[in-house]
Amino acid sequence: MENLFGILLLAIVGYLFWQQRRQTELAQAFIHQRCEQLGLQLLNTARGAHQWRDLQGRWYWHTLYWFEFSADGVDAYQGHVIMRGFRPASWHIPPHRMPD
Repeated sequence: MENLFGILLLAIVGYLFWQQRRQTELAQAFIHQRCEQLGLQLLNTARGAHQWRDLQGRWYWHTLYWFEFSADGVDAYQGHVIMRGFRPASWHIPPHRMPD
């Protein structure tokens, strides 16, 4: 019986890992697409923390992804996107200098 629980636990951990990888790949694609739409150069992305509550106090599982971008190739700015499941729930792209 304990072997069954071990196999079940391993299957659940594998599934959660696979879902997290899928969410990360989708977040990177959304970030890349948003930067292209705005004419920004994407420098890098990083996964932040998982949280249970958002800033408004609503309960749900969401993940924060940080990204750095540049508008003119010299300055770097940091924005973030909050992924709720496999969709972006909110974006924050700070004001930045546009090239002449």
